[in-house]
Amino acid sequence: MAQEDIFDKIMHLPGLRKTERFYKKNKEVLLYLFFGGLAFLVSIGTYVLFNVSWGMNELIANIFSWIITVLFAFFTNRIWVFQSRTNGTGEFVKQLFLFYAGRVITLMVEEVILLVFITWLGFSSVFVKVIAQVVVIVLNYVISKILIFKPKKFS
Repeated sequence: MAQEDIFDKIMHLPGLRKTERFYKKNKEVLLYLFFGGLAFLVSIGTYVLFNVSWGMNELIANIFSWIITVLFAFFTNRIWVFQSRTNGTGEFVKQLFLFYAGRVITLMVEEVILLVFITWLGFSSVFVKVIAQVVVIVLNYVISKILIFKPKKFS
């Protein structure tokens, strides 16, 4: 049996015990949504800082926002969502590289959405960023689950 993490312990609190079975059954998705939500806030917050507050071009602001958000997402996904362990530095670096590679793919998707709907069509910058983030969160989960943090098979 896996060691309990902080989220498992929180589920033992009065009032939350009633949902503990649902939590255990859906833990990975729930934690992905929780940390995806936090990554969403990091992404939107840094984008607003760079684009709205500092007046940075939306595409460049998005790239800086992306760098910060991906760093946050890698560690939260690795530690809590997928509970992925690696054997040695080589495996860790490979996992980090694959994570960033997957995120580059979704960054390109997001950049195209921003280019088309903000730059070309003139929609609201923050509104389009929020919609693009929903698309990206779903794509990132699929990529992370299938390619990056896949469970190890033991013989």
